[in-house]
This record gives sequence, structure tokens and C-alpha cells, in this order.
Amino acid sequence: MKNKRKQFDYVRWIFVLPALVIVGVLLIYPIFSSLYYSMTTKHLIKPAYDFIGLANYQAVLTDPEFFQAFFTSIIWTVCSLTGQILIGFTSALAINRVKHGKGVYRTLMIIPWAFPTIVIALSWKWILNGVSGFLPNLLVQLGICGTLPQFLSDNSMVFITLIFINIWFGAPMIMVNVLSALQTIPQDQYEAAQIDGASHFQQFYHITMPHIKVVVGLLIVLRTIWIFNNFDIIYLITGGGPADLTTTVPIYAYNMGWGTKMLGKSSAVTMLLLLFLLLICVVYFTILAKWEKEDK
Repeated sequence: MKNKRKQFDYVRWIFVLPALVIVGVLLIYPIFSSLYYSMTTKHLIKPAYDFIGLANYQAVLTDPEFFQAFFTSIIWTVCSLTGQILIGFTSALAINRVKHGKGVYRTLMIIPWAFPTIVIALSWKWILNGVSGFLPNLLVQLGICGTLPQFLSDNSMVFITLIFINIWFGAPMIMVNVLSALQTIPQDQYEAAQIDGASHFQQFYHITMPHIKVVVGLLIVLRTIWIFNNFDIIYLITGGGPADLTTTVPIYAYNMGWGTKMLGKSSAVTMLLLLFLLLICVVYFTILAKWEKEDK
């Protein structure tokens, strides 16, 4: 019996080994290589480099542009995440009450998430173009604006415009996951609550939220990481401009690595970003663990 157990353990590790190798190559190696390069003068053009310890971290943490990019990333993440949660959550609640054609509404809502990011970014860039864009010209023709609004180049409009696009892009994912969680709630609990005279708000607070709060919490964790690391939408639409108003930490790291070719400093930025997101995840998962204990 013991020999069979040992054989089973060996077989189990054999099946898991390919996944571990892939994780090691695609995740662990880049992290440790970035950690090493962040303490060197590694340059993308010059082959020779020296070990300089924490000098790159000191240079980054004393750079005003880094803190500007970090503050921009915070605002970008908070505003985008709040909008996605509110719209996705309310959309899921609304669709869950639809009795007929629920699949059609769900399909229509998921369309923005179904397209590649580059298609979404270039489409919005064409729609909002300040010269030949569809929306600026439509607003002028309708008499709403006297001149063509510059959504992507006006300092007062560009960041809000990007947040709107990101909310439009990410809310469907929140909606689909919350809707799936809502459909797992036993309907007899609502029926019992109605018999007891509970209001809609009381049903939502005492029945709906306890069942889906863990799912919503996980979505907040994932979307926080995704949005804070978001690079493609901003870079493809504005490139971090105008005047670095939309430069977030990922774009700052990209410009440092591929603009100035200083891979050492760029790696230091990515390691600081990783550390910050790990701290955020620790806080989130601590809260989620507390929720799970309360449910038990």
C-alpha cells in the first residue's frame, strides 16, 4: 500500500512538472533577472555593465517624474476601478432581473471585452480624433460645440477621456462575473425574505451581498493589478502625452528602458511596482480571508 502511494506521488509530480517549468521560465526567471539588473548599470546598447547595489532605486525614488507617474497611476486605477465596479455591478443586477432575452443582453454587454486591446484603442483614437474624428465633428454639427473638441490633446480632457474608455472596456468583465455569482444564489431565500416583509434593500444587504462579496473582492484584486499595470490602452491612444499628463508607471518604465536604453533603472522601476502591488494584494487578501471566516 505504501509503495502504491509513493508511486502515486511520483506520477503526480510528473504531471505537475511541465506546468512548474513553464511558470519558472515565464514568471520566476524574469522576476529574478529584473531584480539583478536593477542593481547594475545594464544598458541595452553597451554590453558591459557594473554592479552598483541600490543606486538605481535611489535615482528612481529621487526622480520627480517617477512620483508624477505614480500619482497618475493611482488616480487612473482608483477612478477606472470605481467606474468599472459601479457600472458592471449595476448592469449585472439589472440583467439578472430580466426574464426574457438575458443571453442577448449579456452578449451585447460583453462586446467591448471581446475585441483585442489594439482594436479598441485605435477605434477610439479614430472616433475622438480632433480633426476628422466622428464624435468631435458630430458635436459641432449638432451645435453642442462651437469648435472641434480635442479629447486626446486638451490637457483638461485627455485623462478623463482615457478613464472613460477604460471603464467602457473593463466594466463588461465585472458584469459577467457578478452575474454568474448572482445566479448561484438560492431563490428560496428571496421568497422567504419577501414573506417576512423584507424590503428590496434588506434583501440586497442580507442575501445578495453575503453571497457575492468574495467574488467582488477577488474582482477588485484582479482589476487593481490589471489597471495599475495597464500599458497598451494609454500608450496606443496618447503615448503618455500630452506633456506626460497620461504617463503612468508602466509607461515611465518603458520610456526609461526603451527611450534612454537604461535597462537597470527600468528594472528598478518594475521591481518597485511589483513591491507596491504585492502590498496591495496582502491588504486585499487579508480582507477576503476575514470575509470567508465570517461566512463559516
